Amino acid sequence: MEEEFYVRYYIGHRGKYGHEFLEFEFKKSGHLRYANNSNYKQGGIIRKEVYVSKMVLEELKRIIDESNVMNADDGAWPEPDKVGRQELEVVIGGEHISFTTTKIGSLLETEGSDDPEGMKNFYYLTQDLKTLVISIMSLHFRIKPI
Repeated sequence: MEEEFYVRYYIGHRGKYGHEFLEFEFKKSGHLRYANNSNYKQGGIIRKEVYVSKMVLEELKRIIDESNVMNADDGAWPEPDKVGRQELEVVIGGEHISFTTTKIGSLLETEGSDDPEGMKNFYYLTQDLKTLVISIMSLHFRIKPI
């Protein structure tokens, strides 16, 4: 029996240009859904969907596993605020985590947290995931991310 697998990431805020966000999700079938909404300079929402191979999913699982984020707890992390919010949900096998925190603009911002190590792991993981997704989308489509 194939193990459960799901990853969803969201980062966004509501501001001068409306609701701007980046969101993606991977399902165990290999389905990758991507959405990027920016109203800056009359931009609009970009929605793309692709299927990735089992090798890509295995690499994604490896990245998540090596990040140690599955052992983190967002209880001591800053709550979402006017700056924005980030959400990460991961299901691997019998493990399920769901994090919500404010937008992290730089690694320096993690140091002021009550859990700097957990936030640092979260920050690096989300950077890696965004880079992976943008690379996959760039390979399949001609898009220019924010």
